[in-house]
Amino acid sequence: MADKTRGRRSSPITPSPMPRSAHSHPGFGMLDEEDEEDEDRTTYSSVAAGLATPTSPAATRRLHSTRNSDLDLRSRLPSRLQLDESSNLLAFSDGVRNYTSAPNTAGIRIPSRAGSILIPKHHSRSNSIGVRLASALGFDRNRGEAGLAESKVSWFTDERVWYDQFTSTDWVHDSIADAFRLRELRSRKDLRGRLYAWFDGAEGWILVAIIGCITACLAYFITVTEVSIFHLKEGYCTGHWRLVKNGCCYGEEECAEWQTWGDRMSLTGTRREWANFVVYVLSVIFFAVASCYLTLLTRTEIPSNYSLTTLDENLAADPKPSGDNDGQKGPLDPPASDTTASPPSSTVYYPAAGSGVAEVKVILSGFVVHGYLGVKTLVVKTLAVILSLASGLSLGKEGPYVHIATCVGNIACRLFSKYNHNDGKRREVLSASAASGVGVAFGAPIGGVLFSLEEVSYYFPPKTLFRTFFCCIVASLSLKFLDPYGTGKIVIFSVRYVGDWRFFEIFIFILLGVLSGALGALFIKASRVWARTFRRIPVIKRWPVLEVALVALVTGLTCFWNRYTKLAVTELLFELASPCTAKTASGLCPADGDQILGIVRSLAIAFVLKSFLTTITFGIKVPAGIYVPSMVVGGLLGRIVGHLVQYLAFTYPEARMWGGCAASEELESCVTPGTYALVAAGATMCGVTRLSVTLAVILFELTGSLDHVLPFSLSVLVAKWTADAIEPLSIYDLLTDMNSYPLLDNKIRPIFTADLGDITPAVRSYRVIDISNSALVPAKSLRSKLEHLHSVGELDGGLPIIRDQALVGLIPAPDLEFALDKLDDEEGSSCLMAPTTTWHDLEEIDEHDTEPTDFTPYIDPAPVALDVRSPMDLVFQCFVKLGLRYICVLREGQYAGLVHKKTFVKYIKELEHAGET
Repeated sequence: MADKTRGRRSSPITPSPMPRSAHSHPGFGMLDEEDEEDEDRTTYSSVAAGLATPTSPAATRRLHSTRNSDLDLRSRLPSRLQLDESSNLLAFSDGVRNYTSAPNTAGIRIPSRAGSILIPKHHSRSNSIGVRLASALGFDRNRGEAGLAESKVSWFTDERVWYDQFTSTDWVHDSIADAFRLRELRSRKDLRGRLYAWFDGAEGWILVAIIGCITACLAYFITVTEVSIFHLKEGYCTGHWRLVKNGCCYGEEECAEWQTWGDRMSLTGTRREWANFVVYVLSVIFFAVASCYLTLLTRTEIPSNYSLTTLDENLAADPKPSGDNDGQKGPLDPPASDTTASPPSSTVYYPAAGSGVAEVKVILSGFVVHGYLGVKTLVVKTLAVILSLASGLSLGKEGPYVHIATCVGNIACRLFSKYNHNDGKRREVLSASAASGVGVAFGAPIGGVLFSLEEVSYYFPPKTLFRTFFCCIVASLSLKFLDPYGTGKIVIFSVRYVGDWRFFEIFIFILLGVLSGALGALFIKASRVWARTFRRIPVIKRWPVLEVALVALVTGLTCFWNRYTKLAVTELLFELASPCTAKTASGLCPADGDQILGIVRSLAIAFVLKSFLTTITFGIKVPAGIYVPSMVVGGLLGRIVGHLVQYLAFTYPEARMWGGCAASEELESCVTPGTYALVAAGATMCGVTRLSVTLAVILFELTGSLDHVLPFSLSVLVAKWTADAIEPLSIYDLLTDMNSYPLLDNKIRPIFTADLGDITPAVRSYRVIDISNSALVPAKSLRSKLEHLHSVGELDGGLPIIRDQALVGLIPAPDLEFALDKLDDEEGSSCLMAPTTTWHDLEEIDEHDTEPTDFTPYIDPAPVALDVRSPMDLVFQCFVKLGLRYICVLREGQYAGLVHKKTFVKYIKELEHAGET
């Protein structure tokens, strides 16, 4: 008979070692007070009915620590991990790693009795709303005797540690955790409970409203600042230096108040022009290099065993070499060796570089990157994007707006524990934040919602759709109030077409769709070639500032002499899309047909320059978007085609296809080249990004013309079909693929020819925990298995627990590492690894010299498992729809292996490369 100082286990023994549901876990059992006085009798409190029934003779007992300082993990738990953008990727200041968790349905278990080592890990949820609410309501979490039915409250303990770097969010666990939080919150029906429940429901709306307002304020600050600085390259207004040339001269071409730098130097003629040229080039280089230096402040270094190439938009990143990882070959997991250790290396990335759209998309899919959406990244990228825009490089602010808005959303989530401590809920808010970034960038709130739905969001339920729409409306209203453009409008430019399009133009719109789609696909190919040649030169790769300076030098030398390339991208796009009026002074409105070809030549030169500059600029280490630059290139192409059609109508006015419209004296009575420019602009952006519905809606919101929705939509459709035929990947899909991001695209539907067993690695002893002979496992053996998982880059992996070849549980690698690091004597410690224990296990524990440490709170007693013959379509749906990290594989009820999400992603990539998708 065991000593009385040790309590009995309050849980029954399950008749079979198969995975159990959460409700059958021992933590749901309650200990009867009377049986503590009687050693020969044990009762079991039914969770469902609250009835005491006799237990099986094989009833187990809960371990009771007689040395709390050594065995009770509660006494050694640190305070909740404080992670921010300044935290080291791998360690805190004291050199101890931060820990993560994988799928763990054990998080729904109730707390154990006081004094037991079977405790919840409150270190990551100590100040959650559930804990504060329970305390406010006077609810005692240690009240084990009352029973679940008596308390009428759902117990919620989130038994896991914080998500670590470069791991995946467990959507299932976060969903279960939030469900139990809601049940606990709504269990009280009094006034206080109802008020808490009401405020909990309002938190989401309050949060997205705050995000929308802050995003609009940042957009206002960026717009006003960069416009003022941009024109300093050419001169300044003597009345007020912040005024641009149009504002200083009230729309006139020249005025006394506007002084160029040549005028300031009292130069005249050619010398003044050359002085202006030199100042312009130097200003472009200065602003670009300053932006690059700010971007480099976010430099982050990670070890090479993380299965990543980089975390910024760098098409020149060297892919990881393929290796044999437990029988699975591919680039997503680094090669491992059990006998030799490779010298450590590192990968460097800059969170503030590029647009950040690809990385935001990966993060929203469940990939965890601490600091990428932090305060430092937000501040640096906001300041750096102002300088990069002011430099006049061929880049845009729309992509960085998405990243900046998502940073705002991530930081604002810290206001409410419901979102701060639940990554699944947090990503719903981040989806709304990303949409507000596009909404304020284009002044298109509906387009922002569709952008989040179509491009970046991985999980987008109807509730998130409504809140995203609300966030975009709040952001747009705030921007309308701030009025950054001084026009009383929120769109970056507003054009209005008076006349409707004619029937013969439908064929030209289709042609523009083909040309623009091909142009977008060729841009992707050219960017890849440029990155793999020029950017892999050792000097350029080592010194990114040098590349930025060279690109800025080329931009300054070539753009100064051409009026169109010298303009800011948004101003140029506005001029290209605007119809001709009596007040138009852009040089794009010919007085008669003889001037048309001259305009076409100027536009052709600008088209070639802009195409080249956009190609070499994309991917440099400054905040840079590709949306508006690609629209500018397409707009130049569309304007050229429009003027050519206009020239044909002027030359052959009697042709039947014009329908008599060419006989008018007005050149735009039959053809409006601005319409063609905007149609081609949207189609080219579609060819680059593969957005479809979003683009059609954004173009409609820019023009406000219902008459031209059909041409916009038709050209976008044709452009997408053409681009997909030439280059299957969009620019962001290419970045995701080359940088080995663990993104399982939910928009594709692969065609599988294999079963789950074909990708399941063989069972190896160092990848499982076998408790067939004993439920006590030496801690040093667990450490050895854990180190192997780390050596192959599976920080978010797990170790299945098997007994007599049957799967009885799984312990996530991050939780195992956390538990092992809390042991005072790892060499001599033994760990209880059995979710359900037998009398044999208890006798072995009694005979053990030292009291073992209970690791069962860290074990997932019911991991998701599929049969080895399951079709791959089912596996695909489980990973995509459920957001699993891994799936256990069974063969006739016995454990047959484990398939990690990275392994499955690698398999999908191999199918894509083989042309089977």
